[in-house]
Amino acid sequence: MTTVLETARYEGRRRLRGAAILTAGVSAYSGFIVWYFSVLEGIDYEDVFEDLPPAMLEAFGIESLSTVEGFLGAQVFNFVWLLGLGLYFAYIGGGAVAGDVESERMDLLLAFPVSRARLLAEKFAALLVPMIAVNAVGGPIIYLFVLAIGESVSVANLFFAHLLSIPYLLVCAGIGFAFSVAVDRASIAERAAVGTVFVLYLVESVVGGADAYDWIQYLSPTQYYEPTPILIEGTYEIIDTAILLVAFAGLFILSQALFERRDI
Repeated sequence: MTTVLETARYEGRRRLRGAAILTAGVSAYSGFIVWYFSVLEGIDYEDVFEDLPPAMLEAFGIESLSTVEGFLGAQVFNFVWLLGLGLYFAYIGGGAVAGDVESERMDLLLAFPVSRARLLAEKFAALLVPMIAVNAVGGPIIYLFVLAIGESVSVANLFFAHLLSIPYLLVCAGIGFAFSVAVDRASIAERAAVGTVFVLYLVESVVGGADAYDWIQYLSPTQYYEPTPILIEGTYEIIDTAILLVAFAGLFILSQALFERRDI
């Protein structure tokens, strides 16, 4: 047990630098967007986007760009959290196990008297370091940026927009993890995971807008996390969060099953 915990601490420390860079980058972008909103004050945003196709408005979460909440939803959460962070966690999930297999480090880890299931769980736990950091630090920073331009945003709505993003990001990381235990090369697992999450994003935002294919949008995790309504109205569906958590559990169980049967 000690060895496994040492592995988890080591993996977590390896993620600290990346978590700091990720959080700083997201915070800087969020600050720019908030500043940009203040610069464009007085412009009728609705007229700018009224001619766009409904599918594009849906894809970017464009509902009410005249408010700071709506602007944040479209320009920060739908762009960074849904797409950017979704791809990022799929990518690092894809390299989490396959990278060690490719470098033959996994042989050393499996030589210790620990179960494969526990080892895999601890390796996934390390992915929570950047996931928690970017939400725990990014939220207060966004709030301070909004206050700095003389606007206000509901603390509760902002909190839930961040909190409810975690199940979504867990699913994205879980997709990467499933690929990571299925192949031997990290680059293949990373590309496959990123491609899958991106295609699912397109499926829900573009293909799902067509009536004939309306059912297909329910295959995408983005269907179950909509940050803009949370920020503007504070509305969200607990069932959507539950579906994401069940999907993550299924992906993790699948990863465990594949890893247990692999010949490394």
